[in-house]
Amino acid sequence: MRVTGTGHAGMFIETGAGSILCDPWVNPAYFGSWFPFPDNVDLDWDRLGNPDFLYVSHLHRDHFDAEFLASRISKKATVLLPEYPTSQLEDELRELGFTSFFRTKSDEVHEIDGLKVMIQALTSPTDGPIGDSAIWVEHDGVRLLNQNDARPTDLSTFAELGHVHAHLLQFSGAIWYPMVYELPQAAKTAFGKQKRDRQFDRTVRYIDDLNASYVIPIAGPPCFLDDALWQFNDIHGDEGNIFPDQQVFLDHIEGLGYDNGVLLLPGSVADAATGKVEHPVADVRAFFENKPVYLREMAERKRPALEAEKATWSHPEIDVLAELKRRVEPIMGESEYIAGGIGGPVRFDLLATDSEEVVESIVFDFPNKEIRVAADEKVRYRFRTERRLVEHLIFIDEGDWVNSLFLSCRFSAARIGQYNEFVYAFFKCLSEERINYAEGWYAEQKPDAEDIELDGWTVQRRCPHLKADLGRFGKVEDGVLTCQMHGWKWNLGSGKCITSAGHEIRSSAS
Repeated sequence: MRVTGTGHAGMFIETGAGSILCDPWVNPAYFGSWFPFPDNVDLDWDRLGNPDFLYVSHLHRDHFDAEFLASRISKKATVLLPEYPTSQLEDELRELGFTSFFRTKSDEVHEIDGLKVMIQALTSPTDGPIGDSAIWVEHDGVRLLNQNDARPTDLSTFAELGHVHAHLLQFSGAIWYPMVYELPQAAKTAFGKQKRDRQFDRTVRYIDDLNASYVIPIAGPPCFLDDALWQFNDIHGDEGNIFPDQQVFLDHIEGLGYDNGVLLLPGSVADAATGKVEHPVADVRAFFENKPVYLREMAERKRPALEAEKATWSHPEIDVLAELKRRVEPIMGESEYIAGGIGGPVRFDLLATDSEEVVESIVFDFPNKEIRVAADEKVRYRFRTERRLVEHLIFIDEGDWVNSLFLSCRFSAARIGQYNEFVYAFFKCLSEERINYAEGWYAEQKPDAEDIELDGWTVQRRCPHLKADLGRFGKVEDGVLTCQMHGWKWNLGSGKCITSAGHEIRSSAS
């Protein structure tokens, strides 16, 4: 089994029973903010784009590159489809010209002409845009798990199928926190360092879970080539940067005593069974040490395309408030659980282009289920972004602002109090299908009945956030429980969540 890196979370898996192209991403994503690092545009896409099977893990734009899938990937490929609760991934792939689909059952091994595959689909509203997934592949006794950036509660389902030789998984950040928050720089650095440490800790836990022969860090980091976002690249010596690169992570786990890390660059070819790899550059470490120069050169190459994309964003003919009332107010009207979880107004201050001047302020009033002009009122959640970005979201009828505006990092945010996942859940579900699925999912969550003993406390086994096993991911210090899956915290004396509104935990001193 050979694995050719195609960049970010992408790879081309070759076996004697067929080839699988996973998550090819080439074009900039999220309002031109994210680019693959290193650049992968010059790979042999005539060969790589002609697989037997195509696997797209989920709809995040750094995994689902619609333009590239349409123009460069053979439509003869059979799509290995995760078992998602909505049909959106299949629908969008069909619109791009794909016609052959193999519908997998989650956690079920399928054998296709000698090739064994299993896809585990994650289906909570907070997993990707209504879904994330990981794929396990076996041929001739060699096994590979491409976990990409999926975060299952554990990897036991894959481990039970036999020893895994190559484990590919996310290690770097893929979020806007804490960079966009209106905080003092010292606080941003401190919060960023906490997040970076949690990312590494979570990845190491997954590595220990599976105990594969070789560990290959993938699915990050993106690079930021727009001058306005340049500071997000991990080249400034900022310990709070959440986008460390592959070499940084490999050095980190080597320092912890792991000697099985394998680097996969675009164009690198690795043997999944032996871990032997051939790289497209002669000196890998020198390549990463030269990263600032490489990124500047890449930015110059990509500048014309980025400027051309920016020129498409403005649509001044759009009445933003009227269109939001027409399109989004009905979605608010169908939201009970999520709207109640938000519990108050959310304000968007819309700015002039390349300016801090506020030209329009709009409130999403969740208690009253209406969108209106902002009044002189206090709000717990506020976003500031250029008006043209919201114009563009309306123009393209974007149903997922998380998978567009928020991941672009082209905004700032402020809040009073705790993080509230319902705010982002709503803006991920701006369609009737999505909001109804998310409402049903939240409504079906039941209190966890099983308890465990954890460092002198009796607590429920499953995390109230996303059901991670606290026996594995829980850590108690000074009466505070941290779930290391996503970094959420609880005061065990009161059961109250420190991280977000709601989500109380059942706990008592042992």
